[in-house]
Amino acid sequence: MALASHVPLEAADEADKDRPLREDIRLLGRILGDTVREQEGEETFALVEQIRQASIRFHRDNEVGARRELEATLDSLSADQTLAIVRAFSYFSHLANIAEDQHHIRRNRAHVIAGSAPRPGSLGYAFHHVRAAGVEPAKLSGFFETALVSPVLTAHPTEVRRKSTLTRELEIAELLDERERAADPAELALNEEKLRRAVLILWRTNLLRQTRLKVIDEVANGLSYYDYTFFHQLPRLYGAIEDELCRPGGVRPAQPIPSFLRIGSWIGGDRDGNPYVTAEVLQEAVRQQSARALSYYLDQLHELGGVLSLASNLVPVTPELAALADRAADAAIARREEPYRRAITGMYSRLAKTARELDHVVALRQPLEDLPPYRNVEELLADLDTISASLVATGAAIVARGRLRALRRAVDVFGFHLAPIDLRQNSDVHERTVAEILAAATPGLDYRAMSEAERTELLRRELRSPRPLVSPFIAYSDETAAELAVFRAAAAIRKTYGPGAIKTSIISKAESASDLLELALILKEVGLVSADGSAALFMVPLFETIADLRACVGVMDSLLAIPEYRRLVDSLGGEQEVMLGYSDSNKDGGFVTSGWELYKAEIGLVEVFRKHGLRIRLFHGRGGSVGRGGGPSYEAILAQPGGAVQGQIRITEQGEIISSKYSNPDVGRRNLETLVSATLEATLLQDESPAPDPAFLEMMEELSRAAYAAYRGLVYETEGFERYFWTSTVITEIASLNIGSRPASRKKTTAIADLRAIPWVFSWAQCRLMLPGWFGFGAAVKAFVEAHPHDGIDALKAMHRRWPFFRTLLSNMDMVLSKSSLAIASRYARLVEDVGLREKIFARISREHRDSVDALNAIMGQSWLLESNPLLDRSIRNRFPYLDPLNHVQVELLKLHRSARGSSEKVLTGVQLTINGVSAGLRNSG
Repeated sequence: MALASHVPLEAADEADKDRPLREDIRLLGRILGDTVREQEGEETFALVEQIRQASIRFHRDNEVGARRELEATLDSLSADQTLAIVRAFSYFSHLANIAEDQHHIRRNRAHVIAGSAPRPGSLGYAFHHVRAAGVEPAKLSGFFETALVSPVLTAHPTEVRRKSTLTRELEIAELLDERERAADPAELALNEEKLRRAVLILWRTNLLRQTRLKVIDEVANGLSYYDYTFFHQLPRLYGAIEDELCRPGGVRPAQPIPSFLRIGSWIGGDRDGNPYVTAEVLQEAVRQQSARALSYYLDQLHELGGVLSLASNLVPVTPELAALADRAADAAIARREEPYRRAITGMYSRLAKTARELDHVVALRQPLEDLPPYRNVEELLADLDTISASLVATGAAIVARGRLRALRRAVDVFGFHLAPIDLRQNSDVHERTVAEILAAATPGLDYRAMSEAERTELLRRELRSPRPLVSPFIAYSDETAAELAVFRAAAAIRKTYGPGAIKTSIISKAESASDLLELALILKEVGLVSADGSAALFMVPLFETIADLRACVGVMDSLLAIPEYRRLVDSLGGEQEVMLGYSDSNKDGGFVTSGWELYKAEIGLVEVFRKHGLRIRLFHGRGGSVGRGGGPSYEAILAQPGGAVQGQIRITEQGEIISSKYSNPDVGRRNLETLVSATLEATLLQDESPAPDPAFLEMMEELSRAAYAAYRGLVYETEGFERYFWTSTVITEIASLNIGSRPASRKKTTAIADLRAIPWVFSWAQCRLMLPGWFGFGAAVKAFVEAHPHDGIDALKAMHRRWPFFRTLLSNMDMVLSKSSLAIASRYARLVEDVGLREKIFARISREHRDSVDALNAIMGQSWLLESNPLLDRSIRNRFPYLDPLNHVQVELLKLHRSARGSSEKVLTGVQLTINGVSAGLRNSG
């Protein structure tokens, strides 16, 4: 028997190109099934098979008897059987994900080999369309001179997999890739043996973390993606861009473009709601990052020395290269005629000394000489450039384009710090810190009692004053002392590792101009802002709630009109970054209104910055799920209003999305390429108007008002909804998972307003309602059509056809609704013991779900969800038979766990395992 031998893949309707995917899924399913039989016994294996077949019959044929059989079997399981069943179905979801990712890689390779036209999201596609549009070569070249594209890794807790599990899954992916090239039966047999070994190790590895992650653990996890993808794929991507620009008819000579694509990080610097991020943690995070970068450079230098065996007695070198080789003091006779190797020997010695002094790391291979360290990354780059210039000058340019080119780019991108760490803190904390500092300096001054105008005037005065406010002789509160310590650490880090190590400080819950001025004053106290009007860090407001998004244009207009702040912006090149929060705005106002208010905010901000003659850079705080702003990055960037991108964009990459995008190097390369291509197209090809038709703006405003009323009416205005949510979802049990260092709630209450957006969205995904990704849309369309009975639906169809923003909004909703299941959600609803409350709220949710699906299909012109995306439709439908048993078991385990007699450590483990499995099956759930 094979666990996946009868997956309903509808092969008759599929193109032959998907046959390898079906074969991979069946192979992995068969291996997993054999593993279950060998490790757990024939009885458990038979149960898995019985459950699987019944679930497939129910989904494929809607067979009522199959559903009854499935429920009866699942309800009769013992505790040990339940854990084994949950693990089996969870692992199948993980293995299916691997097979799908490999198939995407396979199809991309096939397109390249076949010489197919470039696909949307690729560099080839972007360059072709830019050139076809008649964009001047100088304009295309100028894009790269000023561009910034930065995916920013965060430690938001939605990744339920352990690193040990992820490592094994990567091994399985590599083995599937190897299998493509196996030439004979013996190779295939050996490959299958390796797969069986990897699956067995996976089966015997704990799916769940046994201890809660610390911040430094999150740092270490984040560093893994540099080894997996960033170190190797970023230089290759830069090389591909340069080669495209330099081909016949290109726009620039053969020289490196600026390093505009850079990875950022919040891990170790995000203090908002996380008391475990301290000055010491920040310093250790930067040290670990630096150590990883320098270790990589040392390895690459060693490899480069092995490659550059070029002899000077055959071809001379430049005087600069000869001088670099002589400075190495390498007396080895074997390398006397090999100046490149001698030069690299000296560089290795200097870099090893740098690693020892900066990071207390001893190089794996001991240097031959004790040379002084590099004072900064520019000195290392200069030496690499000397080698490159010599190779080019002496007819060996093709050698310079190999490992040396990649290393030079890596050093330029990652520096001695690897990635800039953003600082982030809540505006309330900054306010309390500034209030305490001012009160200590001027006894009797009550800053918090002042009006906004009074605060602004006081802060402006202090920013102009050269006098320090903080005294070493005053004992400040723990909170204020900790804040000052973090910023002092940031200043010290910049001196040690370079200004690229920390460049940004973000203010969460930004509501007023004084929030930015407070941060400026704190930075002034540690030397990162000066009284003469210069700033070392970008100060970035984060507007998160619906009210904040509506107010942000006015806030930025007033802020930029303040001379003291304007001078700080000018000192940073006339650029100001603004961050927009997708998660909290969604929790606050619902999916439709959040998306619309974000869009309107961008339109307004672009106009305000144009008025002030400054350049805006938008930082998009997106999550993984649609309910937290997730969805395909390519479409999301192209759906931005005209003028919102301007060659620069930063986007958060959170939780399970980091591993799904960047753990596999080929997938990682594709995702990085997509970000660059979309930014290039949005900057050079996009219309500057907010929408194709001004009437669309009014239509969206009308839809948003109705959607907002429906969403707020349910979530914040329905009596008992809070109790319904906490009882009918796994929100309480999610807190027991060791998936992050940050607490789930801002305050110790059950109020929805105080709950973080991540567990809010994650919980609705687990019960298969996905409510944050669609609720309110059905009511909005219904109200719109009633108000416009003659042409309402046609107008919405036209808006969907012509406006990328609305099209992307609906496409994301299409995907999230397709993953929902009212039948399964109804089982979770029955966890609510208050029958009246349960029936009232679930009936309301069910009606809105039906109305939303009907409205979506009508506007998109489809008969069923995802009809316009058959590949995704097939992928999701094929997962349901493996997801549904997990949801069923989860509900039964929740009943036991929450009962007085049934709760036990084994039951809680079962609940946690189901959370892991459902998350894997849904892929983007947090």
